[in-house]
Amino acid sequence: MITFLIILLIVVCIALGLFVLIQNPKGGGLATGGGTSNMFGVQRTGDVLEKGSWILLTFIVVLTLAITTVAKSGGGATAVGKSSIQERLDKTPSPSPIGGNFNNNAPAKPADTTKK
Repeated sequence: MITFLIILLIVVCIALGLFVLIQNPKGGGLATGGGTSNMFGVQRTGDVLEKGSWILLTFIVVLTLAITTVAKSGGGATAVGKSSIQERLDKTPSPSPIGGNFNNNAPAKPADTTKK
């Protein structure tokens, strides 16, 4: 479920990027200059692309919240059971915070008997 939502989110993000790149500049900011005029219905096309951009942005927000909700509730692929990686991690001993040694059966190092 999460994988499907993430793929859908990526597709919507790419579509939003294309919608933004297709739009004509409004003439503000760094795009000023030049004698561009809105004639032959360019304004109507701009309105459709602008509304589409807002719709895609809203869809991105909804998808992001849905992914977060599904992931927190455990509705993903790992909700069925623990994965083998998680089981191995649970079985491995954790190191002691005071620097204890795991291998207590290891032979001690012989003392240095050479005198200097």
